[in-house]
Amino acid sequence: MDPLEAIRGVVGDAGLVTGEDVQARPGDWLGKTRCGAKAVVRPRDAAELSEVMKLCAAARQPVVPAGGLTGLAHGADATGDEVMVSFERMRTVEAIDPVAMTMTVQAGVPLQAVHAAAAEHGLIYAVDLGARGSCTIGGNISTNAGGNSVIRYGMTRDNVLGLEAVLADGTIVSSMNSLLKNNAAFDLKQLFIGSEGTLGLVTRAVLRLRPMPTSEATAILAVSDFDNLKSVFGLATKRLGSLLSSFEVMWRDFYELVAIESGRHQPPLAAGHNYYVIVEATGTDGARDAALVEAMLSECLEQGFAKDAILASSKTQRNAIWAIREEVEALIKALVPGAIFDVSLPLPKMQDFVDDMKAALRVEWGDQCRSVVYGHIGDGNLHIIVSPRPWSEEARRRAEEIVYTPLKDVGGSMSAEHGVGLEKRAWLHVSRRPEEIALMKQLKAMLDPLGILNPGKVL
Repeated sequence: MDPLEAIRGVVGDAGLVTGEDVQARPGDWLGKTRCGAKAVVRPRDAAELSEVMKLCAAARQPVVPAGGLTGLAHGADATGDEVMVSFERMRTVEAIDPVAMTMTVQAGVPLQAVHAAAAEHGLIYAVDLGARGSCTIGGNISTNAGGNSVIRYGMTRDNVLGLEAVLADGTIVSSMNSLLKNNAAFDLKQLFIGSEGTLGLVTRAVLRLRPMPTSEATAILAVSDFDNLKSVFGLATKRLGSLLSSFEVMWRDFYELVAIESGRHQPPLAAGHNYYVIVEATGTDGARDAALVEAMLSECLEQGFAKDAILASSKTQRNAIWAIREEVEALIKALVPGAIFDVSLPLPKMQDFVDDMKAALRVEWGDQCRSVVYGHIGDGNLHIIVSPRPWSEEARRRAEEIVYTPLKDVGGSMSAEHGVGLEKRAWLHVSRRPEEIALMKQLKAMLDPLGILNPGKVL
């Protein structure tokens, strides 16, 4: 029997998309490409996916898992020889335990839906990122997504207590732990978090929830140089302690493009400063928390660490500040096509890294290359977009060389939170030693001996 017809027998007509209906589906979150798979399978639960994977293993059929397609490393790209597994029919929030502060969800639940479900119980799921409306929990787990609150709550890895996954041969591994402390041998869920669907396909998860903060105090500061930026960070961590949930920095090139040049925002601070810092503290006492942030801002200004600062006085002002940081359309319009980078490195090495990168870009392209830098500086994560003209794949390769090569000497990572996928695979050696890569390949060979799970990605 044709493998696709056998799969149809498992998932039904509604669970299998073929022909022109496949090409009608987007291949990326911007909708600039179309789905290239020969079919899209839409299982309803782990049991159906298990049967699908048994059929795929028997036919040696390659499988590519897809979440919300918001990844930036081409980790969900599929070719005409591959079957895509979409989790779009697995969008059930199965249970919430407000006492234990856990939530059990299927992999296809969008992040924003998780936030809404937690909020109904006065709780939060602490992982948050700009793509919250489109990205899914399964995709977040597969890439170990980070986002805006890592400095306080950690990455996805720190917020998943247990999960269920289907292996390449159809075996269902259910490690749906709901305990904060469980040291009974190997923590198997960690095999699947961050492995981008190359070791198994995540179908369900137990998420750790936290009490919902009842106050938000958000400020934006203008800073002249990187030494003062480090001083602002040090003072914020000292004065705000565990209340500090975000410390975001926009380099001048980013801020002036998005907040001023684009015409899409009312800039809260004037142009001309080298750095613009968003500091946010969340807690349970609005007056106290705002007073702490205001005192910290005053101290930054008095000490000369910051040139200007504004404390948001309303939710509207707070959202307007964050809208600049999370702007996408202006970046796409000005910088695409371009090379998008997601790197991390120690804070003391950061400014030299950026200065050297900018100098190398000038040597290579002169004034025919535009670049912007911004990111979650509190956790060492920089986002960089390099847009040389004329654009070509050779220009991309050269930009990658300029950005990635220096990371090895400073102990940095070529992927802070977006994954490796296809795009960064050739640069994995920058962040991982040969012995580590060899062990990864052994794990891949053990769990997926036929190489049918997301082939060619990561390794």
